[in-house]
Amino acid sequence: MSRSTRAVLEVIALGPEDATAAQAGGADRLEVVTDMAADGLTPPVRTFAGIRAAVDLDLRVMLRLADGFAAGEADRLVGAAGELRAAGADQFVLGFLGPDGGVDLGAVERVVAALDGCRWTFHRAIDRAADRAALRKQLADLPGLDCYLTAGSASGVDDGLPTLLAEARRRGQPGYRQRLLVGGGLRLDHVPSLLAAGIDGFHIGGAARPGGWGEPVSAAAVTRWRETLDASRP
Repeated sequence: MSRSTRAVLEVIALGPEDATAAQAGGADRLEVVTDMAADGLTPPVRTFAGIRAAVDLDLRVMLRLADGFAAGEADRLVGAAGELRAAGADQFVLGFLGPDGGVDLGAVERVVAALDGCRWTFHRAIDRAADRAALRKQLADLPGLDCYLTAGSASGVDDGLPTLLAEARRRGQPGYRQRLLVGGGLRLDHVPSLLAAGIDGFHIGGAARPGGWGEPVSAAAVTRWRETLDASRP
């Protein structure tokens, strides 16, 4: 199955060792982060550069300064984006909510302007949003947005599956033209129903590390996901 027709498998990478194993296992793309104790923050430029030198996969780099979904200091976010862009980063991950649970559109727009057309994912902040449909409508026309990383629920794919399937049925409608990248409590047994619904993006972190977050990515674990995705594709 060619890369152009198979489902996208994205793996979280914390460093070059993770990246090399993920590529060997058949990952298509990496989400580059640091500090998983805070659910993934912006990595140092040197971490991005080391991963970039180690693999030739697409890299989506996190823009997030602290645990939670508040934007924090917009100047720092814009500065981090600029430093990473200067180091060669051309794809990103971000997402900010205000105190009311609505999208912090001002912060998102400011950071996106600094990305200057780069492709980016709105991450699982959507799963904590007060109104998913309203968030999608507000973000629909922002340049570069091509993906939502979501479990369909803040508690994970088990609870979010009905939402994911409902959103998949709306693919192509305004606000629903972006790829669904499913992650957050994702298991291999979820794959057949998601693929059958036309969902073609899958994101794994802990599932790529059978030994836990203290251990590196396992190429064998990634291979299992790659083979399952390819075998289950309609």
